[in-house]
Amino acid sequence: MSGSYVVTGGGRGIGRAVAERLVAAGGTVVAIEQDPASLAWTKGHPAQGRLIGLAGDAADDRVAERAADAAEAAAPLAGWVNNAAVFRDASVHSSTARRVLELIASNLEVALIGCATAVRRFLAAGSPGAIVNVSSHQARQAVPGALPYVTAKAAIEGMTRALAVEYGPCGIRVNAVAPGSVRTERYADHLAAQGPEAAARIEEQMAAVHPLGRVADAHEVASAITYLLSPEAGFITGATVPVDGGRTVLAHDPEARRYA
Repeated sequence: MSGSYVVTGGGRGIGRAVAERLVAAGGTVVAIEQDPASLAWTKGHPAQGRLIGLAGDAADDRVAERAADAAEAAAPLAGWVNNAAVFRDASVHSSTARRVLELIASNLEVALIGCATAVRRFLAAGSPGAIVNVSSHQARQAVPGALPYVTAKAAIEGMTRALAVEYGPCGIRVNAVAPGSVRTERYADHLAAQGPEAAARIEEQMAAVHPLGRVADAHEVASAITYLLSPEAGFITGATVPVDGGRTVLAHDPEARRYA
């Protein structure tokens, strides 16, 4: 895959897996990550010349523009992946509506800024391009207690469809992927904090809610994202592709947290 790509939240988990796949396929990647330490792996990478780590907040227009500049300086911008997310829960019985809206915005804003930056760059270059937004199974299968995240991810899927319709005539494709649970650093840290017995119970629960009997590997989600960025997916736009091992089909979730 030639050209350059921007991946937000590219320092770890799904974002890192996407960056590694794109670089391995011949692309140049600018990985945005808020935590500079999470970009340390990019410095010793064999393809270091085509892998650029950018520390900053992907929800900051200036950071997004710097990433686009760095990508276009290396090769024509071909794709943008909005993977960065904020995981903070709130419920309307215990938080103000204003606080809930702020948390919704924290997840929606980063994807919107990425989409807007990519669309403007594609239009200015007069070239086609692809955007992939990372949603979640929770956009369709809500988990009690996770209102801000669920709402933001549902909005991101709506935004994906709206942008696909508006900019499809310009050759810009916009899609989303909706993972289930994924074995990332965050997932591993969560298990480690529970203790061995509790971690084992969580693993059993996760196996039970995914018909394939396990959580995903980050590279399995990344493979779907890189496919949607590729020419092979040239007639796919406005779609949300579930990469959840059948979790939303089964529609049973022991992670649910009820307020009473």
